[in-house]
Amino acid sequence: MNEGMNRLDATDGTDGAGRVEVLTPRDVPLGGPRSMTVRRTLPQRGRSLIGAWCFADHYGPDDVARTGGMDVAPHPHTGLQTVSWLFSGEIEHRDSLGSHALVRPGELNLMTGGHGISHTEVSTPDTGILHGVQLWVALPDEHRDTRRDFQHFTPEPVVIDGARISVFLGALAGAVSPVRTFTPLLGAEIVLGPRATLTLAVDPGFEHGVLVDHGHVRVAGTSLRPAELGYVPTGTGTLTLGNDSDEPARTVLLGGTPFEEEIVMWWNFVGRSHEDIARAREDWMKELAPGQPTDGRRFGEVAGYDGAPLPAPELPSVPLKPRARAR
Repeated sequence: MNEGMNRLDATDGTDGAGRVEVLTPRDVPLGGPRSMTVRRTLPQRGRSLIGAWCFADHYGPDDVARTGGMDVAPHPHTGLQTVSWLFSGEIEHRDSLGSHALVRPGELNLMTGGHGISHTEVSTPDTGILHGVQLWVALPDEHRDTRRDFQHFTPEPVVIDGARISVFLGALAGAVSPVRTFTPLLGAEIVLGPRATLTLAVDPGFEHGVLVDHGHVRVAGTSLRPAELGYVPTGTGTLTLGNDSDEPARTVLLGGTPFEEEIVMWWNFVGRSHEDIARAREDWMKELAPGQPTDGRRFGEVAGYDGAPLPAPELPSVPLKPRARAR
């Protein structure tokens, strides 16, 4: 799938301000030499952000016996929060804060990279089918060097109008997540029953994205296929999702206030300039060099992983350019 194959469809007039922009993903190998393929919907050349959401990978259903599953060696992050959400399978998470947790379906794991953190992600031996999303949130400039953090939360699903809603960030349909973020955000899994139509009250100051996992879903009258993401601009006080099929359909709803800062994203780093990224890369590679002291490391060390950390790729020969939200 090629980046940039997007379309704009008019809404049906029942809700929404303007048009629904349909973003199609591209296939990307994840995790270095033992990579698995994911479908990446954000960022794209035409749209880098939805609120502070700056990255969306969608993977599976992946038969681990055939593909080997997920095995991502220690790697660094700066300037962001990572959001892990599974539909099936189980992933073991370890990080340099000392966190050791299992990512399971219906449970949120959120890691704050801030000034610097490193972590690993490995599917467990009991996993048969691996299926989920990996999302990133850009930290605003005043908080992008915040301390490392890790949060876990299991939302209680809300059932309304033939839909099952699990709110893992923000507030929706009367459910509120206690998980801390640095900008106003919304994140929820929504499973629509057969032939169900759901109208939700949403914050008109948010822009929203609806990522379809499976099924064919209408968003404000626009049809989305599996793995597509429908973008809805600000000014929308209600959002209508419909499932026209005789089978359940699953989506992930993302939202947030427009992120007005320019960011530079490269590899696993989010910064504000080429120099920010180059400094983070240099710091990571120094930590990988033999004989380096373990105290005072920017990214720290991940204990319990059997393997070497991932080296950073070479920076491009031209300076990295900042990206801003599409207007």
